[in-house]
Amino acid sequence: MKTQRGFTLIELVVVIIILGVLAAVAVPKFIDMSTQARNAAAKGVAGAISSGSSVNFAARSANAPGNIAINAANVCTAAILGSLLADGTILAATPTSDDNFGVSGTGDCSGAAAAVQCTITPNGTGITPATATVMCAR
Repeated sequence: MKTQRGFTLIELVVVIIILGVLAAVAVPKFIDMSTQARNAAAKGVAGAISSGSSVNFAARSANAPGNIAINAANVCTAAILGSLLADGTILAATPTSDDNFGVSGTGDCSGAAAAVQCTITPNGTGITPATATVMCAR
């Protein structure tokens, strides 16, 4: 007698049904990840700004070349904070696409404040703004 190898039609249909159920459960989760990715990117940019301002503050305190004076009445602007980032991240007053971030706040470094808070906002719906701490460097 000859032995047969392979799967029966019922086994194949059961596997296809299981794969279909798994795909139906997993696909909505992957589609929803874009908002979480934008929020995480905003937190990363806020962290980069905080880190860059700390390094700039230390360089300014040590009179090292290449430092930037951060002493304006409102440092929460794209022009000032963008100079702290080396990777070309696009900052604007309001985000217009997925690859740039909005900057807002009224951080005043012209007085006695040592640090101010600026808000970094990603583009999109359901987003959560991140907060960057900027060290005033006079």
